[in-house]
Amino acid sequence: MTTYFCTLFDSGYLIKGMAMMESLVQWCPDAHIFVLCMDQQAQEILTASNRSYISCIALADLETPELLEAKKSRGVAEYCWTLSPCLPTFVLQHHPEIDFITYLDSDLLFYSPIQPIFDEIGDNSIAIIEHRFAPRLQDREVNGRFCVEWVSFRRDEEGMRCLDRWREQCIEWCYYRLEDGKMGDQKYLDEWPDLYLHCHIIEHPGAGVAPWNYEKLHFTQDASGQIEVDGSPLIFYHFHQFQLLANGDFNRLSTFYTSVCEEPVVAYEAYERALMRALDAIRTISPGFSGGLRPVRAVALRRWVQRHVPLPIKRFLHRFIRY
Repeated sequence: MTTYFCTLFDSGYLIKGMAMMESLVQWCPDAHIFVLCMDQQAQEILTASNRSYISCIALADLETPELLEAKKSRGVAEYCWTLSPCLPTFVLQHHPEIDFITYLDSDLLFYSPIQPIFDEIGDNSIAIIEHRFAPRLQDREVNGRFCVEWVSFRRDEEGMRCLDRWREQCIEWCYYRLEDGKMGDQKYLDEWPDLYLHCHIIEHPGAGVAPWNYEKLHFTQDASGQIEVDGSPLIFYHFHQFQLLANGDFNRLSTFYTSVCEEPVVAYEAYERALMRALDAIRTISPGFSGGLRPVRAVALRRWVQRHVPLPIKRFLHRFIRY
C-alpha cells in the first residue's frame, strides 16, 4: 500500500528537498511524494531525475485567483506558509484514491523507519507534532505550540473539515508576526486538539527533534550505528537554520543554540553526507548547479542579524529571503 506525502520548495531548497525525499524513501519504501515546485528550475530537475516516487506539481496549476490575490501582500516565506494547507488540499482534490496524506517540511532528514509514527496515529483523522521547546525556549510557544513540519490529514469528515478551515485561515491571514492570536501558518494549530476529537499529537521521542529542543535530549548510538534519542530511535530531525556554503563547507547553527549545548554532531554529519549525495545527483542533470549554496560572508552576516537585530527588523527582512 502506498503512503502519500507532499512538500514544497524552489531551486534554492532543491538540495535539501532531494535529501529529505531520498531519506524518506529509504525508511518508507512505499512512499510517494507530491512536490509543489515553486520555480521552473526545480520542476525541470526533478522531472529529469526520473524518480518514480516523485510527482511534480507546477505552482501555476495550484494557484487560484484568491491565492494570487493573497500573494500580492505576502513575502516569499509567508506565501510558502500560505500554501502549506493548499498543497494537501490540491492533492486530495485531484487524487480521489488517496485516503491519507502527510505534509512535510523540506529541511528534514529521516534516520529510521517511520512506521512507528503511523502506528501511533492509528485511525485518527489528523496528526500534528509539538515543538517540544527546551525549558529556556519555552516562551517561544507563544508563536505556536505545534510545528508545521509534519501534518497529516485523513479523507474523512473531521480531517477535511480541519484542512478546509486551515486553508481558508491561511489564505485570509498568514504573516510573519504575532497578531490577534495568529502567527504564520502554525499558530492556527493551537486550537486543533480542542476542536477535533480525532486529532492526534505525535509523541514518539525520535520524531520532531530540532534545534529548539535538542539541548534537553540525550543522544547515543547503538552497536549498529543507529542514533537514539532518550533510548528511542531517531526518526527525523528538522535542520532549521542549516546553510550549505559555496566553498563546500556547511554552517550548521547560530551560537544562540550551540553556545548552550553542542548540536548532535552525528545527526548533522549524516545530513551533510546526504546533502552532498543530493547535490551530486542534481549536478548529473544540471552541471554547475548552485541553488541554495550561500556565500560565506552572507551567511556570517545572517547569523549576526539573527543574534543582534531587533525582531521587528528581522521580520521585515524575512519578507525578502527564502523560507
